[in-house]
Amino acid sequence: MQKIIINTQLIQLDQLLKWEGIIETGGQVRPMLDDGLILVNGQLATERRKKIHPGDTVEIKGVGIWKIVAE
Repeated sequence: MQKIIINTQLIQLDQLLKWEGIIETGGQVRPMLDDGLILVNGQLATERRKKIHPGDTVEIKGVGIWKIVAE
């Protein structure tokens, strides 16, 4: 499990994936959500702008798992 360090109280899912370089544009997250590839804290994510907080985990099936930590 890799760590992603954020210096805010929250970040939106699409912004997080873009910032980390997992996707190039925020629009690329929609097909991943539609295909059920993204889990947040073990639950299927359905919102591209879902709020992600320190302590959350984000998993993209077949890609990786990330733990969000505060700076």
